[in-house]
Amino acid sequence: MPIYEYVSEHPEDPERSCRICRKGFELRRPVDRAPLEKCLACRNPIRKVISRVNTPKVAKPLSVSDAKAAGFTILEKRDQGVYEKL
Repeated sequence: MPIYEYVSEHPEDPERSCRICRKGFELRRPVDRAPLEKCLACRNPIRKVISRVNTPKVAKPLSVSDAKAAGFTILEKRDQGVYEKL
């Protein structure tokens, strides 16, 4: 399930937001559900925030020794459909 971020539509107005939605909160929801429109705590309007995606940065392909050090099994193709462990 993806994690969605929500924040109050009026974070500067204490009467129209609570301390939770004023700062923003994260919520795990199924993809097929509609986004929330009201805060779960204070029932005031909130909006979904587009957040950054955290992806690992790989500068170069891993070498065989790097892959082995990381715990991966290295296989090399010998014949048609036959692989040998290095």
